[in-house]
Amino acid sequence: MLSIQQLPEVYNRSVELAVIGSGPGGYEAALRAAKAGMKVCLIEKADLGGVCVNWGCIPTKTLLRSAELFDSVKRAPVYGIKVLSSGIDFPGMVKRSRNVALKLSKGIGFMLRRAGVEVVQGEALFSGAHELDVFREGKRVETVRADNIIVASGARFRQLPGLEPDGKRVITSKEALALPALPASLIVVGGGAIGVEMAWFYAMAGSAVTLIELLPRILPLEDAEISEGLKRSFQKSGIRVFTGAKLDGVAVDGGQVSATLVTEGGETQSVSADHLLVAVGVTGNIDGLALATAGVQCSRGFIVTDGYCRTSVAHIFAVGDVRGGMLLAHKASAEAAIAVDSIGGKKPRVIYESMMPRCVYSEPSVASIGLSEEQAIDRGYKVTVGRSMFAASGKANAYGNLDGFVKLVFNAGDGKLLGGHILGHGAVELIGELTLARRLEVTAELLAGTVHAHPTLSESIKEAAENALHG
Repeated sequence: MLSIQQLPEVYNRSVELAVIGSGPGGYEAALRAAKAGMKVCLIEKADLGGVCVNWGCIPTKTLLRSAELFDSVKRAPVYGIKVLSSGIDFPGMVKRSRNVALKLSKGIGFMLRRAGVEVVQGEALFSGAHELDVFREGKRVETVRADNIIVASGARFRQLPGLEPDGKRVITSKEALALPALPASLIVVGGGAIGVEMAWFYAMAGSAVTLIELLPRILPLEDAEISEGLKRSFQKSGIRVFTGAKLDGVAVDGGQVSATLVTEGGETQSVSADHLLVAVGVTGNIDGLALATAGVQCSRGFIVTDGYCRTSVAHIFAVGDVRGGMLLAHKASAEAAIAVDSIGGKKPRVIYESMMPRCVYSEPSVASIGLSEEQAIDRGYKVTVGRSMFAASGKANAYGNLDGFVKLVFNAGDGKLLGGHILGHGAVELIGELTLARRLEVTAELLAGTVHAHPTLSESIKEAAENALHG
């Protein structure tokens, strides 16, 4: 908590809506409200765009694109192309990712100015249910009074005892996005989306990578077949993958991190690397906001809200990672629209997580919507499952990317799509069709009867639906 140092003069600002945080949820809320005619103030303590633009989605995907291109160059002879020499310019990769992030951050600033949003730099603390004090360098410089407030303060990396990052050898994904040099070796703890993406990037760039997940499989929230398929692909690429495993006795000695890897069954082995990347999830940025002063309730590190993103205080809303649930940028943007429409007196449609697409941008990539086969069965559905392998796709063969498949889960009773799961090259671009199909409650018959262009990867969706109908 910041200590309050009263200044002789504190600027007072009055607005209809104040937004805390400028990530996808924050800046989308500010823009939408301003376009609706509200007087809006957005308070941001760091760079515009939040973690997603500056240290998350955008720089990560930029680096992954560089790794994908390098991998394609290495495989150029398969396509009949001769490459005289190739290599990694790791600082150049990092520089490009930072430039892309900076460009998009500046673009957000331009959009906010054009929309008439008042942007205030500083840290916001509730001093009342309608009041926010803004601090810079520990000094209160402004007080904002708002009819309504949206908290979009995001999340921060969760720490585990014994795996506390030091920013040098034991790092988070933020440091991993801007290392000065390519490490010869890297241990990644955490097999969720962040850990998987970072493991794949560094492996493709040339690091010896070990990926460790405590649960029985990587991407534990995805369909079991998808997780197992990605694990096989990673192992084929040279990534060492350990599931049902943990690290003990982590120690930093000079330029190396060493630890004892305890595998499933209690077997142990020594592991070491140049860096240890901790990617074990996040918790909401609720500390330091003085939420209790406004009467906002929190639980297990996140702000408690209803389906319309409204907190325990009627005029205060929360969107994005600080609200919990799926921690996705597009979910934050969707929630921003719900919150602003609620403030504007509209009755927005609640977006359930079963309608939210999920993507992991490794190669092969993973994309999914709705229920896995296991989840559907657990909820009492009798299911029909259809699959189509990319190895049988003409376009996938032309691309030379044969790993993966499409898996569709339908309700056997009415034929409606319950879940769609894709592992393969381009999966993250294919998920849009299945997201719409899920939203419209499309049946296997409708998907199978829809003409898909040939040759395309999307044909595999049609073929999976046909497989569910006819086996």
